[in-house]
Amino acid sequence: MTCKGICIRYKAQKPVGTGRYASGQRRCQICEIFIKWEGLWCPCCGYRLRTKPRNLKYKAKLRARVEADSIEAKAIADTQSDEVEITEVAVKAKTKSKAKTTKSKVIIKTKEKNPCKYCEKLFVYTDKHEKNCKKNPNTVVESSQENESIAIKA
Repeated sequence: MTCKGICIRYKAQKPVGTGRYASGQRRCQICEIFIKWEGLWCPCCGYRLRTKPRNLKYKAKLRARVEADSIEAKAIADTQSDEVEITEVAVKAKTKSKAKTTKSKVIIKTKEKNPCKYCEKLFVYTDKHEKNCKKNPNTVVESSQENESIAIKA
């Protein structure tokens, strides 16, 4: 397992503003080089590539960077799901004079949560929850002890 010089083709430049591991670079300990490679094994020597830093200080930096990126991605996903979803539906109508005509309709879908009358928790389908709500006085609770009689043998 020695360096054959193939790794020079995949040599990675140091990124500005972020760390090497955070930008997706990997390090080969045998070739002693950072490479831009998607696999787990070095294309040159076949040795396992390092994807995380060994130093405690840089491990903490990478962990903080990954957490910040995931929080940012989650915030972006939340804002996109909270916005009104607009879907275009094409309606094709055939006429005798023209082969095809298209019309587009805009359908607005929203997911609003409304509070339950009894427990005041938010639900998308409140009517379904209110039927089975524990605080609903109209809900019938069947107890097995009332319907059954206990026979005692002497």
